[in-house]
Amino acid sequence: MFIYTKQYGLGAEEEDSFVRCVSVLGNLADQLYYPCEHIAWAADAQILHVDPARWWTLSTAFWGLSLLLGIARSLRMVLTLRRKLRGPAVAFTSRLPRSKRRAMEAQVRSEVLTLLSNVADLANAVHWLPPGVLWAGRFPPWLVGLLGTISSLLSVYQAGRAEATTP
Repeated sequence: MFIYTKQYGLGAEEEDSFVRCVSVLGNLADQLYYPCEHIAWAADAQILHVDPARWWTLSTAFWGLSLLLGIARSLRMVLTLRRKLRGPAVAFTSRLPRSKRRAMEAQVRSEVLTLLSNVADLANAVHWLPPGVLWAGRFPPWLVGLLGTISSLLSVYQAGRAEATTP
């Protein structure tokens, strides 16, 4: 994750400043999540003598923040791409080449799948927060499992699609 964040940097490659900002903040939330999760695990294993509940809550909060930012990013990307695909400039004055249009449509599908995966994960993240926070702790085990399965299947599908389209 650190290598990805370092390579992404401040997102100079992104055209959209909102997407750039949300992506950088999401990377920051991811970077803060990992040490918190490791400390919580080490506390549970009694390697560190700290309260694991606080660290689990903090790591889950960073996970949820990362997911919210990912959802915002995906929504913006879908809306922007759909606007480009359906905009009057594209429809009447300068039609997009077929290959570019297909690539944009594939990116929209990918962002929608990412969005659905993040929503399923966010529902689970909130479930694992302390009681009293939204719907924390209220999901039955089968729903937690279903949401995790949906998210995992979407991610595996996307990874398979990415591998199939890579030359």
